[in-house]
Amino acid sequence: MESLADILLSRLRRKPILIAPGAYNALCAKLIENAGFEAIYVGGASISYSEFALPDLGFIGLEDMQRCVLKIRNTTSLPIICDADTGYGNDVNVKHTVKVLEMAGANAIQIEDQVFPKKCGHLEDKRVITEEEMILKIKAALQTRKEALIIARTDAYSVLGLKEAIKRANLYLKNGADIAFVEAPQNIKDIKTIAQNVKGLKMVNMVEGGKSPLLSSKVLEEFGYNLIIFPGSAIRVTVKALQKLFSILKIEGSTTGYLKEMVLFDEL
Repeated sequence: MESLADILLSRLRRKPILIAPGAYNALCAKLIENAGFEAIYVGGASISYSEFALPDLGFIGLEDMQRCVLKIRNTTSLPIICDADTGYGNDVNVKHTVKVLEMAGANAIQIEDQVFPKKCGHLEDKRVITEEEMILKIKAALQTRKEALIIARTDAYSVLGLKEAIKRANLYLKNGADIAFVEAPQNIKDIKTIAQNVKGLKMVNMVEGGKSPLLSSKVLEEFGYNLIIFPGSAIRVTVKALQKLFSILKIEGSTTGYLKEMVLFDEL
């Protein structure tokens, strides 16, 4: 029987580009599946926001992601792409991280080359580890994984520039990563240049209000990307909806004025 990781890899090699919305809990994941998407992205930022009301500054750990992935895996049969930040330490820690997340149900595990503790990829003043350190992490992940795909993310673009980011992405692919991910390019030209020069499967991140311009899946597919994630769209919509709900409830003392925006009791 074909594994979900194999199904995901096969799908990434075909067109159209694969869109993976971000889920921060089981209900969100189920709604993504019901909408007809083929994969789910579980991002650290949304977990940090939803579970702790904290920004994406390295506050969450492996156990937080493990719990979320377990709940989502019990809800959906779709492939789960899981953000593992820096792997929560060095290459030794990465082995444990990959083992735990794959056992929880992750089918692709993303590791980045930021210094631990990390920052959101769309914030300023990031720092990156050396290529050699990241390659050790990639090899540790490959040695440990049973079936899960390994995504190597580089944050070098904002620290060392476009050329270095492309160089690192290709180096990570050469050393066995299944997918390369250059985080937070700041203009359309660079997004296209990355796609043209990274020689392998590649993903791109669309963050509303982030460093990168928002582009359609059609444009990103034409550039040559295989995977596009929308990690924070759901949590941003949720926050906006709850702000409106609580404002109405506070002023009116009733939710009657918000009923048209709700699903009914028997629809949940």
